Amino acid sequence: MENTVEAHEDMQTLFGGIYRDKTVFITGHSGFKGSWLTLWLKALGAKVVGYSLAPPTEPNLFEAIGISGSIEHIIGDVREYEEIVCAMEACRPEIVFHLAAQTIVRQAYCSPRLTYDTNVMGTVNVLEAIRQTPSVRVCINITSDKCYENKDWVYSYRENDPMGGYDPYSSSKAGAEFVAAAYRRSFFNPQKDTSRSLGLVSMRAGNVIGGGDWAQDRIIPDCVRALSRNVAIPVRNPLAVRPWQYILDPLSAYLWMGNLLWQNHDKYDYGWNIGPAVSPGLSVKQLVEIVVKIWGKGRWEDKSDSTEVYEANTLRLDCSKAANLIRWMSCYSVQESVEKTIEWYYKYYNDADFDAYNYTLAQIIQFVEKARNRNIIWAQEKTNL
Repeated sequence: MENTVEAHEDMQTLFGGIYRDKTVFITGHSGFKGSWLTLWLKALGAKVVGYSLAPPTEPNLFEAIGISGSIEHIIGDVREYEEIVCAMEACRPEIVFHLAAQTIVRQAYCSPRLTYDTNVMGTVNVLEAIRQTPSVRVCINITSDKCYENKDWVYSYRENDPMGGYDPYSSSKAGAEFVAAAYRRSFFNPQKDTSRSLGLVSMRAGNVIGGGDWAQDRIIPDCVRALSRNVAIPVRNPLAVRPWQYILDPLSAYLWMGNLLWQNHDKYDYGWNIGPAVSPGLSVKQLVEIVVKIWGKGRWEDKSDSTEVYEANTLRLDCSKAANLIRWMSCYSVQESVEKTIEWYYKYYNDADFDAYNYTLAQIIQFVEKARNRNIIWAQEKTNL
């Protein structure tokens, strides 16, 4: 039985109310982040058109919340140019969120061509489809914090630091950034083409955690798979430091940016880091120990292997530009992020009556209430900068 998400009155003022009755096209809507975004957009009153491959794992959040019946659900591959052009032209969206990607670092080592085809040429195809669809006014291109040339320095990377990448995944994300920048300057530049008004930004977030992610080689899914089977959690890189953040924090930034771009393309039309405030960071080991404590039992094993593929040990983002220029800030602390995430999984594995749809929607509502209590700008009734 499919769940139908209706617009929630208490959310109608969020993000300037910009999404109500808008047609929003999401690539990668059946993935972990895409499923959360789809559910939130439906609650905001948007007409969602999703274009994606089938859900990448079993189980998966998209099927768990049963949302396919309340959207236009298109099975498609961003590598197929003609298909995505036809899909976008048919529905004539006003706003596009491009999330479809190959997102796993280790998989990129195994399938580099697939990774580049999806992450680089997939972005080209989406932007070409937008060029042929005049109804589109806003495009949010989601990349990754790993797009920067990471030198394992202790300082946090800023938007003007060099793009690069040691490995196929990171360099493919840098490639997607270069593509977006070139299209922004060449085809969506109002100084060159006054006939087309379109805002295009890239938003760089990484190490997102939340309920409903079962991807391979991600630490939270690794934790819950092990804990649910009562076996040790395998930890490959316990000392690695990452900017962990709750799923709804970056999604709130994407949605907020959509509102700002709708109002003023030129003012915000470039790349943005999205993550928690600068802090000493949290290592994988520390994260796992918090997970075990919240779950109530469990243990982990160090599975470090010097012959494994390379992954950077330290990665932090400087998000001061977002804080200063669009007044965006994360709502949940790392501790709160882990708590909300593990609560979701604990219910999934231990509560026979668990309703993934209602529980996930309730977590969105709780997040909005917390943002309002903290006077975060996007959650207020008057949100213009």
